[in-house]
Amino acid sequence: MELFTDYTLRTVALGAALLGVVSGVLGCFAVLRRQALLGDAMSHAALPGIALAFMLTGRREPLILLVGAALAAWLAALLLLAITRTTRVKEDSGLALLLAVFFGFGLVLLSLLQQRPDAAQAGLKSFLFGQAAALVERDVVAMAALGLPALLCVALLWKQFKLISFDPEYAASLGMPVGLLGVALTTLIVVAIVIGLQTVGVVLMSAMLVAPAAAARQWTDRLGVMVLLAAAFGATSGVVGALISATGRGLSTGPTIVLCMAVITAVSLLFAPERGILWRRRRIALSERVPGA
Repeated sequence: MELFTDYTLRTVALGAALLGVVSGVLGCFAVLRRQALLGDAMSHAALPGIALAFMLTGRREPLILLVGAALAAWLAALLLLAITRTTRVKEDSGLALLLAVFFGFGLVLLSLLQQRPDAAQAGLKSFLFGQAAALVERDVVAMAALGLPALLCVALLWKQFKLISFDPEYAASLGMPVGLLGVALTTLIVVAIVIGLQTVGVVLMSAMLVAPAAAARQWTDRLGVMVLLAAAFGATSGVVGALISATGRGLSTGPTIVLCMAVITAVSLLFAPERGILWRRRRIALSERVPGA
């Protein structure tokens, strides 16, 4: 009952559920397009954007910081595209390079801010590992202001995103602007990343983007069902993680949410019909017992 009566727990659970839905939906496209590592790089690249947004405005308003994080992550994605297209550097090497450079730059900026004589910058380091327990109503509103339009864009461009995720060559032959659609989808993935920074942090955000989609992929071959399952898995892990951290002593909410998602993923990998490890082993064992099966 505290989930409905306690303001802090209700706010944290709502924010975590919103993060789980948005990251689950957009993470499906990242996984299908083999851009899971891109999500990891962009989440780390968002850190200097947060610091620069505070330096330029002097305010710690959630929406301002999230916009700064989104711009930095989006710039990292565009730089990766430019590096892979204009140089001989491969995508994995470019990802590692951008992740290290942007994350290191962000840590330097945070160190400089900590030396300021005032306390206005207090709390910025919480974006490293997240501080979901500190979510307030305005934070959830800022997350919804970014996340809900992203989900609406996915619904409006569903057919296009579906086609470029499975067969970009065929999409190009139909005259679709594959490059522009790819940039749009990457931008939406950036949105999913930045709204989770305050909840789980830049270090753990990639898990929230990849794990729900990976778990959902084990249960179905249909994209629509996969997206719904990923959203449900993400929301469930968010709410359950918030409840566990609220009842436990000294448990951080963000890591607890990620661990709950890891449990769901492990169960899916083991027991999902057709693709589950134990399911396949059982089927092989039965076929060996029954000749011709």
